[in-house]
Amino acid sequence: MLDCSRQTLKPIVSAEKNNRLHQNNLFNWEKAARPNQLPPPGDWQNWLILAGRGFGKTRTGAETIRAWVKEGLYKRIALIGQTIDEVRSVMVEGESGLLNVHTNYERPRFEPSNGRLVWKNNAIAMMYGADHYEKLRGPQFDLAWIDELAKFRHPQKTWDQLMLGLRLGNNLRTIITTTPRPIPLLETLIKDPATVLTRGSTFDNQKNLAKTFVKQIVKQFEGTRLGAQELYAEILTEKQGALWKRSIIHHHISSNPSWLRVVIAIDPATTHHEQSDETGIIVAALSKDQKAYILDDLSGRYSPVDWGRRVIKAYHEHKADRVVVEVNQGGDMVKSIIHSLDPTVSYKAVRASRGKVTRAEPIAAFYEQGRVYHRKLFTDLETQLCEYIPGITTKSPDRMDALVWALTDLLLENKDSASLKLWKQ
Repeated sequence: MLDCSRQTLKPIVSAEKNNRLHQNNLFNWEKAARPNQLPPPGDWQNWLILAGRGFGKTRTGAETIRAWVKEGLYKRIALIGQTIDEVRSVMVEGESGLLNVHTNYERPRFEPSNGRLVWKNNAIAMMYGADHYEKLRGPQFDLAWIDELAKFRHPQKTWDQLMLGLRLGNNLRTIITTTPRPIPLLETLIKDPATVLTRGSTFDNQKNLAKTFVKQIVKQFEGTRLGAQELYAEILTEKQGALWKRSIIHHHISSNPSWLRVVIAIDPATTHHEQSDETGIIVAALSKDQKAYILDDLSGRYSPVDWGRRVIKAYHEHKADRVVVEVNQGGDMVKSIIHSLDPTVSYKAVRASRGKVTRAEPIAAFYEQGRVYHRKLFTDLETQLCEYIPGITTKSPDRMDALVWALTDLLLENKDSASLKLWKQ
């Protein structure tokens, strides 16, 4: 893919040169863009792009505005950033901003003193800073582009004022490009049926990023809470009453030590169809210093044979000591499937004689004590852990259940280790 986001264009002196630029596809966004950078199909009002840094959010917003204005679809556009200076430096004059995604022949006239851009077809884009959201009172729009909504000081008030002014035409739309943060407005937009959501990470655009930048951010942020937010665009929320908090989930991504024991725990689904529960499959290990590490989360919605094969493969790849399976539901079936695929696998059946909360509480405490580490970011698992609220969460947390069984086997039922004494401290 050609990256023209960094092109500094000199005035075009002839139509011939302009034509050559088109022929070279320097400004052909439909060919240059990745699929997740093109407007989604369907009847929607809000296109919410939650993506990590370097994904190409600004280029996506600017190119979409350019295309729609060129087609004559929109005439009155609001450009909204946290401040007017940010609108100008990023959305308008930035390397991937509106001025630089146009050829000189098509480029709108920028009027800094009036805070606007004017195209040859009389479409106008006005600049607004969210710090002064009250300036959105009065003007009318048919389209808005909001950049970095999640860092606005007054996101809800800015949004409310915009909605009151977004009232021209019959196809009103907003484009929201932002790295996520846990703010109520984002949660509301995600749940809104009028919103289409595009997610993306920094690494989607890796071929257009400097190798030294990618290497540095992986070294510094991979596997961290900040990395989950800024690179992978995860919304890191905390639920009141949840057993796990994001702050107690620690990541450790160094080279593999020699493990004392490795187990694979399975929480099997009893059915297999589109609405079935997932089968929880967690690989965990115990180190010489009596700390536990989550090595992999292989959970998913599989047929019995599919998850059986995944378990067998992981068993041999990780040189596991045993497979631990809850037998309250489907346990005999699991043993049959595992041993039909590989009769040499060591198998242990466990039965839930205590409630889910009673089993989970000591494991969450080990996290608080810094005795459990995740070897990398496990987005789905960590979200499930941090959203489980005893007495409120009704959906079966399959990944969490498998994790609890794995860590119980490693840390609480290994009587020869010091783990049980540590838990009681």
